[in-house]
Amino acid sequence: MGGEKIKMAVHPIDYRYGSREMREIFEERSRLKYQLMVEGVLAETLAEFGKIPKKQAGIIKKRANLKFVKLERVKEIEKETRHDVVAMLKALGEVCGKASKYIHLTATSYDIVDTALALQVKDGLNLLLKKGKIALTSCLGFSQRYKKLVVIGRTHGQHALPITLGFKFANFADKLGEDLFRLKEDKKYLQGKFSGAVGTYASQKMLGLNQNFEKAIMKKLNLLPADISTQVAPRENLARIICDIAVLAGTIEQIAKEIRNLQRTEIAELAEPFGKNQVGSSAMPQKRNPWESENICSNVKIVRSCVFPALENIALEHERDLTNSAAERSVLPTVFVLMDDALGRLARILKKLVVFPENIKRNLELTGGRVLAEAVLTELTKRGMPRLASHQLLREISKKKNFREELFKNKEIARYISQKELKKIMDYKNYIGFSVEKTEKIIKKWKNFSP
Repeated sequence: MGGEKIKMAVHPIDYRYGSREMREIFEERSRLKYQLMVEGVLAETLAEFGKIPKKQAGIIKKRANLKFVKLERVKEIEKETRHDVVAMLKALGEVCGKASKYIHLTATSYDIVDTALALQVKDGLNLLLKKGKIALTSCLGFSQRYKKLVVIGRTHGQHALPITLGFKFANFADKLGEDLFRLKEDKKYLQGKFSGAVGTYASQKMLGLNQNFEKAIMKKLNLLPADISTQVAPRENLARIICDIAVLAGTIEQIAKEIRNLQRTEIAELAEPFGKNQVGSSAMPQKRNPWESENICSNVKIVRSCVFPALENIALEHERDLTNSAAERSVLPTVFVLMDDALGRLARILKKLVVFPENIKRNLELTGGRVLAEAVLTELTKRGMPRLASHQLLREISKKKNFREELFKNKEIARYISQKELKKIMDYKNYIGFSVEKTEKIIKKWKNFSP
């Protein structure tokens, strides 16, 4: 190859997981882009407050972008300065000529870094909400289609009572909707800061500026200013956002895990969509593995693991130290890219999730009607038999080989319930409670959710 060096990606989020759109938000050039944007707004606002010439501010604002400031040049300078923000400022200064003397006036590094980070996270949150809305819509659509399809409900891995498939997914949809609602609310934690080296606004006060200066910068960037800060914005804000993303990841995992379990050969009620040329195993041609759901369950472990360093970053020393910085550089893209990937996979799965009604019916009948013992118990109690006596009677009948047959020939039950009434009680669709109504309520609750 003539000695040409080929750059190889190391981390799978660079080439395997997440959308290109999300990766672009957190790639190195974007970090620089957001920081330059903040520097441009700083200069513009300084001019509006009469502290620097408008012409010079215009030059800084115009050139504070990737068209003029190249990442490669910033990295070259950083090798000498060993300070990424100073390297960015020097590179910007090189393209601003005489205006360069006004760059970064009144600011400290983390006025730029934290405000830029808030913009970056905001864009990441907006994309997660957009992807989450697609997944939620798919889940609601599935709930609507199957709101009346009776399936067996399971507790402790055992057959419990009948529900509907739509009801099962309405539960998931409600959790998903609540998680997305909280993420939407988390935007209030996206706070920037322009309070100087230890948060006292000392340099601004020296220039005759008041705290309206910080508010003006944040208004231009559509961010809220922190009420009070040290040299950095409070790390509690990022921790809350990452925790809420981790909760969303838990919901996504629960849905994926349920699909995986219901795709088991011996259950086979649902299955992930499987492409015409898709291969499940290199050794076993018959295999159709739920690999998309498994991928979700795998990656959300990593998302959850990022909660711990986010919480650790809260307790910085004095007015700040640098122990949060390296961790955040890893944690934030990891959380956002993997969550973006999981939401995309879930939406794809739900859109074409395969349902096997014949297996659902078969599984309903596996216990020979035993799962309707509670229905009979309730009716017996309603008609006068003591509840404990009803419970004991039905426990004894359920031990028999043919529950349904024993039920219908039991003379004690016949004293309270006729054969015709018992037959109606033993129809699965008559013991799903308000499954359909609750499903419809949840669909109505979230169908108009807007990120």
